[in-house]
Amino acid sequence: MARLVLLGPARDAAGTRVDIVDGDSLGAVLDEAVRRYGPEFQAVLEVSRVWLNGEPADAGALVNHDDEIAVLPPVSGG
Repeated sequence: MARLVLLGPARDAAGTRVDIVDGDSLGAVLDEAVRRYGPEFQAVLEVSRVWLNGEPADAGALVNHDDEIAVLPPVSGG
């Protein structure tokens, strides 16, 4: 299980800022999050960066129970 931190539009799509999600890899955790939160979250995830413990990571990265995964949607502004 990992701590999933959702920011901005990812938080809005999921309806929560922090959740505990089971999975042994980053990809498995994100798949479970999409299953929980649905297509709106999946759409945000597709354009977001995902970091594992403060570093960019790919779907194959292994996840431990004390890891933190952050979903960072693109920032817009002017």
